[in-house]
Amino acid sequence: MSFEHKKYLKKMKKKWLIVFGLQIGLLCTLLLLWQLGADNGVLNSFISSSPDKVIDTIITLHNQNNLYHHIWVTTYETLISFVMSISLGLLMATLLWWFKTLAKVFEPYLTVLNSLPKVALGPILLIWCGANIKSIILMAMLISVIVALTTIYQGFLNVDQNKIKLIKSLGGTKKQLFWYLILPNSYAVILSSLKLNISMCLIGVIMGEFLVSKEGIGYLIMYGSQIFNLNLVITGIVILSLLATVLYLTICYVEKKIKK
Repeated sequence: MSFEHKKYLKKMKKKWLIVFGLQIGLLCTLLLLWQLGADNGVLNSFISSSPDKVIDTIITLHNQNNLYHHIWVTTYETLISFVMSISLGLLMATLLWWFKTLAKVFEPYLTVLNSLPKVALGPILLIWCGANIKSIILMAMLISVIVALTTIYQGFLNVDQNKIKLIKSLGGTKKQLFWYLILPNSYAVILSSLKLNISMCLIGVIMGEFLVSKEGIGYLIMYGSQIFNLNLVITGIVILSLLATVLYLTICYVEKKIKK
């Protein structure tokens, strides 16, 4: 490794440490201001809670053996819907690319489905599937599949047209064109859609848990609001934020390994 390369890596590491330090500092500052505001009466702690009350609520949930069960239920539902939506989105995007007429036929319907508020379909899902995990997973898939489909399909369409013409001029079949050009050149788009879809699935799962669940983080938040326990509501939101961060970082780690 050359001296210039080492110097560049050192500079990049220093920049990353500065950004990471500022991010942690900002978070600590916000938590400190939140706690000070609640302690000094600037904020109504009954409505806005406070960091120490959130910690106390987490400890209570832990002691009652409820904390990890609810986290696992939401994580499980998110991962199931994530795998299914990505697989279905990739399959449908492939079909739309393969059959151009099919893409033109379904384009307006996909636009309408993407703009439709999925929560409006909640009562229908409840009647169709019942108040169980199927409704929750289906709700998450309704939100995430269209996003995955459109993102991956646009990636297929944005492949360099000159490369496509080159393969066709050399006698390449449509199957060879897809496997050796379209799909490899869309890896970056597919990996980006993974990061987007994991958050969409989590949103869908929480919406589904609001409607039908008796367990999970969404249930904790809804139950806390029903009994007017704002500490439980804020705690659920904090846990949900931590879970979203862990899932996102996991996808980033997988993306980094795949790129290597």
